[in-house]
Order: sequence, then C-alpha cells, then structure tokens
Amino acid sequence: MNGIEIFEKYAQEYDEWFDMNRFTYESEVQALKKFIPKNSKGLEVGVGTGRFAVPLGIKIGVEPAKAMANIARKRGIEVYNAKAEKLPFNDSSFDFVLIVVTICFVQDPIETLREAKR
Repeated sequence: MNGIEIFEKYAQEYDEWFDMNRFTYESEVQALKKFIPKNSKGLEVGVGTGRFAVPLGIKIGVEPAKAMANIARKRGIEVYNAKAEKLPFNDSSFDFVLIVVTICFVQDPIETLREAKR
C-alpha cells in the first residue's frame, strides 16, 4: 500500500486523531500561527483534511488523496488534486507555502521544496 492509498483508506481515522488529541493539535496550530504572515495568501501542500489550513486561514490546498480532500472541501478549502512535486500554479502565486509533515510522504523531497519556493 503506497502513501496515498493509506490516506484514502484511513482518512476518517486520521481526521479523528485531532479530536482525540486536541491539546497536541491546538499547540501545533498555535506554534504555526507565529509564522503565518498576516493578510497573506497561502497554500498548504498536503492539506489532508484541512485541520491546519482552516485555523490558519489558508483557503487553498493540494491533496492527492481524494478521501482526505473531500473532508477538506467540507471545511471550505479549495482543494486541487495534485502532487507536491508538480504544483498546478504559476510562479509567485502565493505569499507562503505550508508543508506540515507531508515532506516525509513525498517521492522527491527536493523537488517538493523547489516547487514550494517558486
């Protein structure tokens, strides 16, 4: 089972983890908030179910796992079905790019970071 298949199968369980571990989740969100520029347009690569994008004010995400993306869409995130190594956006489309944990699941971490930078 590859990384995407795992998230397809366990999307609901993944999402429920944040409710069961609220203190950890909220502390992670608070830590990230310090780095999010105010009044800026951001992208979350590997948006998952939108658990970080929503409280951080990120409206757009990229997620290859459809089950995860569907949950994020229900939370109001505009989700693109794409991979981190080939983002479907023009250069300089965003003020910042957030990548939470995703880097350990991508096939090419260096290309992922190049894409995020452009």
